[in-house]
Amino acid sequence: METTTSWHRVLEDPRLRELPYKVETNEHGQIVLSPHKPQHGLQQSRLVRLLNQSLDSGVTAVEFAVETGKGVKVPDVIWISDERLADMPEGAEASPVMPEVVVEVLSEGNTEAEIVEKRQLYLGEGAEEVWTCDVDGTMQFYDADGALDHSALVPSFPTQAE
Repeated sequence: METTTSWHRVLEDPRLRELPYKVETNEHGQIVLSPHKPQHGLQQSRLVRLLNQSLDSGVTAVEFAVETGKGVKVPDVIWISDERLADMPEGAEASPVMPEVVVEVLSEGNTEAEIVEKRQLYLGEGAEEVWTCDVDGTMQFYDADGALDHSALVPSFPTQAE
């Protein structure tokens, strides 16, 4: 798969290791760089804390690389059950197993079309829910049927991440 080969090259390139950007690939094997401000990382930390407080099992992670039909994507925050995590091959450079919950922290540079495409991609690859977190911490939850008032998988998760 061309996108897997491109991702391997990204991981092995020492010039890309220290970039202050989120690095992904697209379906054409091209490298996509997304710069983030410090607030972005702080929001990721808040989301991980809130997920850990709301769940008793599974694993939360930030910048978790996943294989998709349109390249390797790196969701900002994920939650993956122990069962799905056990299906991930040891030493995988990008997970072929999609986490149940995928969260994108929105930045000023994100377009609506980009986020809709990522949401559809993650859901199509097996995510049960995709969440977005606005700059102000407002949460939006989606499943394959569309927008949700709150997460069905993590009902206690707040609609405002603070």
